[in-house]
Amino acid sequence: MLVDRFHVTPPEREWEGEAYQDYLTPIIRRGPGGGRQVVLASFGMVPKRHTPQGFKPFATMNARTETIGQKPSFARFWHAGQLCLIPMSAFFEPNWETGKAVRWRIGLADDEPFAVAGIWRSWREHDGSESLAFTALTINVDDHPLMNRFHKPPAPGEPPDKRGLVIIHPADYDAWLNCHNPELARTFLQPYPAELMHAEPAPAVRPQQPKQAPEQGSLF
Repeated sequence: MLVDRFHVTPPEREWEGEAYQDYLTPIIRRGPGGGRQVVLASFGMVPKRHTPQGFKPFATMNARTETIGQKPSFARFWHAGQLCLIPMSAFFEPNWETGKAVRWRIGLADDEPFAVAGIWRSWREHDGSESLAFTALTINVDDHPLMNRFHKPPAPGEPPDKRGLVIIHPADYDAWLNCHNPELARTFLQPYPAELMHAEPAPAVRPQQPKQAPEQGSLF
């Protein structure tokens, strides 16, 4: 997938087929000279082991684009233009149309791999080594005819705010990765056409532990 679809060389180290919090997975970032570079990064901008003392671990796997420029976990890296692509063949969301959460698989209508928008950061580990982490960006999809079918409906009196990942069009991959202006970067964060997507129920899969617990954390 990485070679044929994204024209990058895969990392030598293996990774899990599905990503969960703190799992390592490949992301594509801007490399030297503006080219594409693949690295393994931990899913979640703040890995559990880097949770500040006195705080409970908190989820940073997704970042709301409306507030990404203000939130302490994300703002510095957003403004620094540390953008990335997160390659995948599908992602999963809960559908509540039956009254309970049913896991659905969401991908492209042609079943081709694709990439969603993210930002990344580095961490200094206790042994002096550097690790990487990332988060996936989300936008409001209340009006999207497919993505508004997922996640739990709002409670009575609460405003709707369905969230969805941002699929980047292949023609925009390099422009996105090389964008240094946060306001210009926002122009890439658009809903993907529903007619080019496909979704169907998928059986739940119990999260698997990595074959060897990575020092960075876990992922896809």
